[in-house]
Amino acid sequence: MRSFIFGTDWGEDCDDVVALRILARKHKAGEIKLLGIAINTCIDESAASLDAFLASEGVELLPIGIDRSATELCKKITYQKRLATSGKARITNADAEDGVNLYRRILAEATEPIEIIEVGFLQVLAGLLESEADEISPLDGIELVRTKVAKIWSMAGKFDEDGGREYNIHKSELTRKAADTVVKKCPVPITFLGFEIGFPVITGGDAVLKEGDVLLDAMRDYGNGHGRNSWDPMTALLAVIGDEEKAGYNTVHGTVSVDIATGANYFAKSENGLHAYVVKKFDDTYYAEAINKIIA
Repeated sequence: MRSFIFGTDWGEDCDDVVALRILARKHKAGEIKLLGIAINTCIDESAASLDAFLASEGVELLPIGIDRSATELCKKITYQKRLATSGKARITNADAEDGVNLYRRILAEATEPIEIIEVGFLQVLAGLLESEADEISPLDGIELVRTKVAKIWSMAGKFDEDGGREYNIHKSELTRKAADTVVKKCPVPITFLGFEIGFPVITGGDAVLKEGDVLLDAMRDYGNGHGRNSWDPMTALLAVIGDEEKAGYNTVHGTVSVDIATGANYFAKSENGLHAYVVKKFDDTYYAEAINKIIA
């Protein structure tokens, strides 16, 4: 069984909640093993709301980490408030591990290769790569990733134009530097699903989900009760399937670079590059139907 760590900018958008439903349901069904979740944004309700959503999905307490310094990366309190006060939360931010420590611990303890899904900002992953040997592991972050991580799946970048700018990369100086660190230092393959892939695919909402569904409530709280663009759920499902072609994509291989000043991303094609971005093989309904079938 393939095992995953999930990194999310929980609260910055509601497509994270759709993505987590996919992962939670696949985990509960025994199709994958979700080992932990790291939140790369921080408001008071972050850990509690995420844990409450997992509880509502029937998932036993999973390790949750958080970047407590990332208070500037999420200002909007929407579905987090409802979930955190639902009575189902079992932890708070104070109970959550530091995000980088969570990654290091899970990787250090792993006996089989792990895959990482990143659907938000990349500073926790960058922090892992820049981490030094410690009491958790005698390996520094790069060697820990090299020896324990099979692949990384990332919703970041914009690849339908040279110098595209996408929110997870260009939002701030912090996110731009983090993305630059990841593309330069990560020693394992990364497949990127760009902004242009998820934007026209709308999933969830009241045409798919039943009244009383916590996912529908979260989407309505965020202002997307009729459905949302599917950046994060498409990335999650791609990772779960684990094969770009089987998931309905062609891949372009090469190397991603990031302009720290502007947040623009560039791509140099090369069959030997560690990076790839996906291109849809089918029309948008193909991907929407696949996601809606899982989350409904």
